Amino acid sequence: MSSMTDDSFQPASFAFSEENLAKAKASIAKYPAGRQRSAVMPILDIVQRQEGWVSLAAMNVVAEMLELAPIRVYEVATFYTMFNLKPVGKYHLQVCTNLPCMLRGSQEIVDACVAELGVGLGESTADGKFTLSEVECLGACVNAPVIWIGDDYYEDLSVESTKAIIGALKRGESPKAGPQNGRTHSAPLSGPTTLNSTGGDA
Repeated sequence: MSSMTDDSFQPASFAFSEENLAKAKASIAKYPAGRQRSAVMPILDIVQRQEGWVSLAAMNVVAEMLELAPIRVYEVATFYTMFNLKPVGKYHLQVCTNLPCMLRGSQEIVDACVAELGVGLGESTADGKFTLSEVECLGACVNAPVIWIGDDYYEDLSVESTKAIIGALKRGESPKAGPQNGRTHSAPLSGPTTLNSTGGDA
């Protein structure tokens, strides 16, 4: 990841849209007076949803809004990998490579993404449409391997289903999120084995 202070892509200023400013103020209002710093993460999320990433200028605006020293906002934004500190593509493919996913073939998923997109981890396609990243545990270990795109998890991936998802995104389609192997949520692939009756004797 590039340095937070890399001037090659840092905008000079940032401003919330009217709608997002209202959302930010509503987040602050959830906390008692003097505790507004607790809103830093939800407000950074609002920034990222507006801009696609979190710039230094935006962090400074958030710090001023929350009456914090800017370093306090920088600390949060740089600690959590959920915040993008440089521009990313419209589709940000974050592939989990933690142990459970790796044991279920996440390296093959990474390789499939690299082959389909023509970029490596931490890189974006020339058209700026796709960014490929490696992330730690996404908390869906039972459905490994997993890719996080936008607000959706794509789970129980194979090389074929990964290619199909990327192909759909390239065509401007919205591939179905969740398990890609027919499983229901996190139930066994063969179906539920307990609590699978609709009634009967207690």
